[in-house]
Amino acid sequence: MKNNLLEIQNLSKIYHDKDRELLALKDISFKVKKDEFISIVGPSGCGKSTILSILSNMIDKSSGTITFNKDNPKIGYMLQEDSLFPWKTVLDNACLGLEIKKELNIETKQNVIKLLNKYGLKDFINSYPNSLSGGLKQRVALIRTLALNPDILLLDEPFSALDYQTRLTLSDDLKKIITNEKKTAIMVTHDIAELIYRISMTIFFNT
Repeated sequence: MKNNLLEIQNLSKIYHDKDRELLALKDISFKVKKDEFISIVGPSGCGKSTILSILSNMIDKSSGTITFNKDNPKIGYMLQEDSLFPWKTVLDNACLGLEIKKELNIETKQNVIKLLNKYGLKDFINSYPNSLSGGLKQRVALIRTLALNPDILLLDEPFSALDYQTRLTLSDDLKKIITNEKKTAIMVTHDIAELIYRISMTIFFNT
């Protein structure tokens, strides 16, 4: 369908080592509409992160089809850790993805500053990560990902290192930011409580 940005059909992944095969995913199918925010929920080790790794081309699928209904889609991947460099300012950390992609210029840097100002980091632009709370660090990491203007965001347990109350607050913030920026997102989590503040569709996995 035209309003589906991503279609996954019968996705499977088998890991091999010298002694055995491990079936990580079997016949997973779902669709993601443009501007939709979905969560994939399940216990650790059930294959949630494997889906994101396949979608980001970090690993190959074993079988199935993945269709992006857009030419050359840009994918943003936000990991569990914020991975901010302690010797770089908040602004420099937020611009890092653009710098690596050789897309950092006056216009894109101004867009990063706009995002930092818009989402509660105005007073920290020239600060260093050690002066930020865990929640603010994750917000910088999200803005670093958004700065690349991805067509789809992949979020791998982005709040797992934070305390319970901060996770709930940031889950609300994340939803609002992604909705405001009109982004499509897939988040994986093992914590059902996080879903109190997220919208759209939830996919439950079993072991």
